[in-house]
Amino acid sequence: MKILSIQSAVAYGHVGNSAAVFPLQRIGVEVIPVNTVNFSNHTGYGAWRGPLISPEQVGEVITGVEERGAFPQIDVVLSGYQGGVGIGDVIVDAVQRVKAANPDALYACDPVMGNAKSGCFVAPEIPDLLRDRVVPNADIITPNQFELGFLTGTEPASLESTLASVELARAMGPSVVLVTSVERPDRDPETIEMLVVDDAGRWIVQTPLLPFKANGSGDVTAALFAAHYGETRDAKLALERTASSVFDLVELTYRSGQRELQLVEAQEFYANPRMQFTATAV
Repeated sequence: MKILSIQSAVAYGHVGNSAAVFPLQRIGVEVIPVNTVNFSNHTGYGAWRGPLISPEQVGEVITGVEERGAFPQIDVVLSGYQGGVGIGDVIVDAVQRVKAANPDALYACDPVMGNAKSGCFVAPEIPDLLRDRVVPNADIITPNQFELGFLTGTEPASLESTLASVELARAMGPSVVLVTSVERPDRDPETIEMLVVDDAGRWIVQTPLLPFKANGSGDVTAALFAAHYGETRDAKLALERTASSVFDLVELTYRSGQRELQLVEAQEFYANPRMQFTATAV
């Protein structure tokens, strides 16, 4: 499998491509990373250095990859944090060109905007761009519950309202919707859930809730799910593999006492997921 991954990169720590590339490689995926920013560290520290990469430069890199004849072999285009405003159009253009070269290719968009605790942490124009231009071109989207609400103009909370919001999102274009960080009011407060819906069904998986915010864990989740779904076209299996790997990564990081994901130390959990969580149909 080959994935073109267009998202941010950092020198220190693991978010964006700096979180996604190694786990994908560890499960046997050939990754073509194209970076949209080249920061010293993620913005959660409150201070960082390094450039946003202009849409023109990002487009130049993608065109160079195309000129090497890679597009017919690309199985999935993956995008995450977009940085500047013009990146969305560059990504959509790349997706269209990849699909022209390989009609079976999928576009997996992680519509990174923010979360329920922190609110929106991207440029003010980005959420509208994602909703109106990028998401309608996606086959797979991986929003958290907060981002799902913005995309659909709803406030998903219960399982029923979250499923209704998912169907609104699917009506926008994507056939597969993975919702991360689902926090139902009636769930066990010591747990958190992920929900996936595609044409074949709807499944939810529950894992223990760790008292820890791990920057980059959503990027790993989106990458692994896109790869597993792209390989198997089985949403339930992709959900179970992803939940297993990401939980063990986050738990290992939490136990380490470190702020940054222990991405390398957790590598066996990507290559050989323990499959300790079973998704149930809803």
